[in-house]
Amino acid sequence: MHNVIDQSGLLAISTRLQRLSDQLRKDGQKIYELYGVAFEPKWFPVIYTLYQKPILSVVEIANEIGYTHPSTISLLKELEKQKLIRSKRDKTDERKRLLVLTEKGNMLVEQMKPVWNTMVKSLTTLTDTSNNIMKAIEEVEEEMEKQSFYQRAQLIKRKE
Repeated sequence: MHNVIDQSGLLAISTRLQRLSDQLRKDGQKIYELYGVAFEPKWFPVIYTLYQKPILSVVEIANEIGYTHPSTISLLKELEKQKLIRSKRDKTDERKRLLVLTEKGNMLVEQMKPVWNTMVKSLTTLTDTSNNIMKAIEEVEEEMEKQSFYQRAQLIKRKE
């Protein structure tokens, strides 16, 4: 049975994507718990990015994960408090902070690798549909780079 939001079609795309994201995050949390790994899914973008690119500045991390600078700072503070990352001063620019995984952070990544493998396998079975969501997301992101939702609405309003 569909609710009002489901029936509203494109008008509720943001709500439905948020709902899907929330469910994936909740299930992700349960999967980490299933494997006995103490990890918050919201930490994933930073931890994974620093695992892939071991030394980055705050701005570089924000760009890599696609978050605003203030949101990134907030997440970094939380991860520093958990002692999963640490910052050090850039030798060439004293104002710049460089972030790295700590030994605890690297140990956590090693614990998470089998979890990530399970997640990829599970998500593959979930998303391998005739309308593959990852391909669709990539297409929409490419379109939004050309012209945002807001810019498109402005053009339509001008024509009214």
